[in-house]
Amino acid sequence: MLKQRVITAIVMLLVLLPALFAPMAWPFALLMLVMAGAAAWEWGRLNGAATAAAVSMGVLTAAACGLALWGGWVRVGPNVAWWLAFAVWVLGGALALKVGVGSWPHLPRGARWLLGVAAIWTAWLALSSAKAAGINFLLSIFCLVWVADIAAYFGGKAFGRRKLAPAISPGKSWEGVWSGMLGVQVLAVAWIQADRHWQLASLDSASLFTLLLERLGVPGLVLALVFLSAMSVVGDLVESLVKRSAGAKDSSNLLPGHGGVLDRVDALLPVFPIAMALSTLGF
Repeated sequence: MLKQRVITAIVMLLVLLPALFAPMAWPFALLMLVMAGAAAWEWGRLNGAATAAAVSMGVLTAAACGLALWGGWVRVGPNVAWWLAFAVWVLGGALALKVGVGSWPHLPRGARWLLGVAAIWTAWLALSSAKAAGINFLLSIFCLVWVADIAAYFGGKAFGRRKLAPAISPGKSWEGVWSGMLGVQVLAVAWIQADRHWQLASLDSASLFTLLLERLGVPGLVLALVFLSAMSVVGDLVESLVKRSAGAKDSSNLLPGHGGVLDRVDALLPVFPIAMALSTLGF
């Protein structure tokens, strides 16, 4: 299993890194388009779609991404899309967690399919738009999610006492969530100093952290990062809820040793569009 995980990780990096550091936005957008189609297929399967319907969801999602790319939305992402995603994730995420594992399958299947596809498409657009804005900006959002997850894991292991959502994800604790939030604050301080010291913004783009600091000030930056850290947890919990309701351990076996695409990007789905929304504040 470990060997399989390592091989899959190496292959993913070999595919991702050239697209990530390409000077143009479209190679990364195309790679994310493939991932979005796969994620939509997984979402359909987890929510009761037959094989043909799940494949259709994947194809239609990829086609919608392709149309947006062709229409130039990657470079000029519509702000309304970010704020709609913001509202859907806050309200829809709260509803999903309130409904719980047992009641999730009883919600209208079409509504569940539509919400999933909309969330995946919006996340694809936000990812692609972040890449178009600059690699420093894109990587700062990626690292926010990764650090929140890593700090939450170790903080939960060391200090976890109170379970966050035992029926959905027994391993998560409130102490882990707070550790993740603290880790992101430390990351922001370090990244802002790096932006200033190496003048990364003049070379490529401002990071999300520097941008939020300039537009919202220190209190606004702290609150925005707490909120983004919390939403990364919501994304993780929602996917875990859907998997548990379907009786599935992983979203699929597309990534040997790593599960499925949704298993790798669940926390990214809400964070990227919400980060894009917050980055429009202060104009």
